[in-house]
Amino acid sequence: MSELDEAWALALAEAEQRARSAGRGELADYLSLRNSNDLLRTAGIDWLIATFTQLAGDANRVGASLKIATADGHRFKIGNSTMVGTLLTLSNGVRQMFIEAGWPRTPRDGFVRGGGLACGNIRHLGLTAANQELLLTKTIQGSPTWLASDKTDTRFDLHESDIRHHFAILLNLQKRKP
Repeated sequence: MSELDEAWALALAEAEQRARSAGRGELADYLSLRNSNDLLRTAGIDWLIATFTQLAGDANRVGASLKIATADGHRFKIGNSTMVGTLLTLSNGVRQMFIEAGWPRTPRDGFVRGGGLACGNIRHLGLTAANQELLLTKTIQGSPTWLASDKTDTRFDLHESDIRHHFAILLNLQKRKP
């Protein structure tokens, strides 16, 4: 979590406390939900980036020569909305895979469609058929989970095995799922 994100979480917690003290329960409940959702967003994005980074490190330890670059504050479009978050770039020679995840931060950025908390993409340079769009949602138990969709717009839970498949494509071990 960046210093700005920590400051934002602290400001939300203080605003919630002031609202509760002033007897403004509805505002306090909204701020509590906002803070909870921001924590879920952060946890979901951290898991996604950490999983890709860990698998890249594992691949490098057994002989791959992947280059890894991360950028925070990355802005990208999903539909008409702008997401702000993290970009992870993995390079294997001329092959590149981009993992981006974030959520709208200001009203002019738009909103996350489909009842999600955040959005993302897994993109392969030059292999658009292997790309997937991601939607972070909250399970019934309250934990974050990523849903992936491909060109058929069928949504399914994103698992580590799906991420490993993307690595196989990057490492040129497998083309793509049929």
